[in-house]
Formats: sequence, structure tokens, C-alpha cells
Amino acid sequence: MNLSDSQTGAESFPRRVSAMEAVLSHLRGAIERGDYAVGDKLPSEAELCRRLEVSRPVLREALRALQTMGLTASRTGKGTFVISSGPVEDPTFGDYAASDLLEVRRHIEIPVAGYAAVRRSAEDLDHLSHLLDRMERETDTTAWVAMDTTFHLAVAQAAQNPVFRRVIEEIRDALARQSAFLNELGGRREQSNREHRAIVEALADGSEPDAVAAMTHHLERVETTLTSIVRPVSADGV
Repeated sequence: MNLSDSQTGAESFPRRVSAMEAVLSHLRGAIERGDYAVGDKLPSEAELCRRLEVSRPVLREALRALQTMGLTASRTGKGTFVISSGPVEDPTFGDYAASDLLEVRRHIEIPVAGYAAVRRSAEDLDHLSHLLDRMERETDTTAWVAMDTTFHLAVAQAAQNPVFRRVIEEIRDALARQSAFLNELGGRREQSNREHRAIVEALADGSEPDAVAAMTHHLERVETTLTSIVRPVSADGV
């Protein structure tokens, strides 16, 4: 079975659907339609790769996304099993639920951006500017995600309070997992770069209100994209 763009509705989107997204869309649709019922075991990786004509790394990324959405669970030595016919509203990234991450980020990163605007040093601005330049040129998702978490750590560092940085360090792995998920399935990279640029510009201007507004907008877009991804495909009549 060849997963073409037309099969996944890619023609209605301005960006090209990746192979991983096509595989995820196919498997997710099959689960939500009941082709694979709760309790069923998915075919082996080798069989799915053969049927869908994709590489094993692509398939594994899609299977990880299904688990993040709460649709499947992997059992060591046994395979992947369907545990829900619809995605959970609150996926988990590492040790933390998405809602918990967003709540903490709203209460920490928004005021932190304001503090950073009035406390940042020339070195902080130079570091953030160079980091953002690299992010805007980067095409590899894994490398970009690593820089994404570094960016948020650098903003916390610019606030000149080590406790803020320690909090971001604690959730760094979860942020990276969420970032990878959103960029792979939500095409967030370019939008994130623009939002990060607005944050850096506010810090450079020393404007606390603008920094707070820029970080608030960034986190709102993260939440909106996440919600759009986990919403059941049937909600759109597909």
C-alpha cells in the first residue's frame, strides 16, 4: 500500500505531508474507524513497513506518536496494542502531561520573559541572537529541537535568577519531546522561529510588556497546535 498525499488529504494544506505523517494518519484513521479495535495487536513492524512501503525509522516515529496520543501501548517482547479508539485530550511527554507543562510554562516563562527584558546582559542578547540565527537556518528536526530547548533555557538565564533556569532544566526533556511532536505533526518550526524572533526583539528593546506579550503568544500557539493535532479526525467529518 502506497500512502500518497491524496490519501491523507495533503492537498488541503500549504505544506507537504511527511512520510511519517502519512503513516500516522493511516494508522490513526484505522484505529478510530475500528479497523484495529481496542485490545488488538498491530501487525509487526516488518509487516507494516511492507504494507505501507516505508522505512522502519519512519514507522517507529509514527508508532511513537500513536503512543503519545494515547492510542497504543508498546509491550516489550509482545508488540504494539491498541488501548483506545480515540486520542487522549492530554498527551504525555516524558514524565509530564501536556496540560501540566503548559500550566507551569504560563506561570514561569511568561514572567521570566518580562524579567529578562529588564535584566538581560549584552552577552545574553548576543547568545540568543546567534542561537536564533542558527535555528532559522537549521533543517534537521532533531538539531532544531535541541536548540529550541536551549533557547528557552537562555531566556531563563537572561532573567538572572538561577531558580528559573533550574525549573526549565527540570522539564527540558519533556519540552524536547513536545517540541518534536509539534514540529513533526504541526509544522511548527517556521512559526516558532518567528515567535522566538519576536521574543528576542522585545528583550533587545528592553520592553517588559512586549516580552510578556511575545512569550504569551508563543505559548498560546503551542497550545492551539497541540489541540488541533490530538482532536479526533472524525471531528472534521473525515
